[in-house]
Amino acid sequence: MILVADSGSSNSDWMLNLPDSKPLSFRTKGLNPFFVNEKEIAKVMKEVPEILPYANEIHEVYFFGAGCVTPDRREIVSNALTEIFPTAFINVESDLLGCAYATCGDKKGYVSTIGTGSDIGFFDGEHLTTGVHGVGYVLGDEGSGAWFGKQLITAFLYDKMPKDLTKKFSEQYRLNKDIVIKNVYQRDRPNAYLASFAEFMAENRLHPYIDTLLRNGFDEFVRTNIMTYPDYWEYKVHFVGRIAYHFDLQLREVCEVLGVKMGAILKSPMEHLFHFIVDRETKLIQE
Repeated sequence: MILVADSGSSNSDWMLNLPDSKPLSFRTKGLNPFFVNEKEIAKVMKEVPEILPYANEIHEVYFFGAGCVTPDRREIVSNALTEIFPTAFINVESDLLGCAYATCGDKKGYVSTIGTGSDIGFFDGEHLTTGVHGVGYVLGDEGSGAWFGKQLITAFLYDKMPKDLTKKFSEQYRLNKDIVIKNVYQRDRPNAYLASFAEFMAENRLHPYIDTLLRNGFDEFVRTNIMTYPDYWEYKVHFVGRIAYHFDLQLREVCEVLGVKMGAILKSPMEHLFHFIVDRETKLIQE
């Protein structure tokens, strides 16, 4: 059995191929090793009743996750998964590589993630090359859920949001400076907290202020991330993540204006990624 995971900072999607049955799918909270440790990851997995009966039958685990960008971070996840799946081969890679498999397959192209955070890389059909981007929600993550959440909260606290939106925002979230500071500076997963305000943007996407905010955020993402590649216009740029997916209208229009060749836009790479991995491993076995 092969277990595949796509993990962001907010949620992790999992799929397991079952013999003579449709794949088993389930979701856990995000398992970004920058925010959760080995013990916490193992605890999360032990609380998933769907997977435990198959723990000793799973022979391969492919985990693609946010934050899995260095050997030490990948080891945190690998050690935790080994505790749950003791007989399995464990492979931990970045979420960006998983998105490349899901969108590019074996073809060349750029792949961008725009969800809780944002990042970009170039896939040559076999290997993913990343650059200077992906510096996280404090320093970067342009156009991401965390980036937009930060803009909304600061506009609200500084009283720079239009009055009609301020009223809606205040009634929906009941925020003040103390609550925001506690969630951003003192609690776990502040990036996911910031990204949670994307729901407000979705509910008010037709408001001129939100529309402009979205276009400005995507413009900054494209200029800071995509257009720094000298040949960005030669290849399609694929996008993965709920922010790119739900606000695709503004994203498409920004890309068209800036000369970016649009590829696929996926809310989640899970379905495509799962079939790519299972098909690849099946072919290897047959060969």
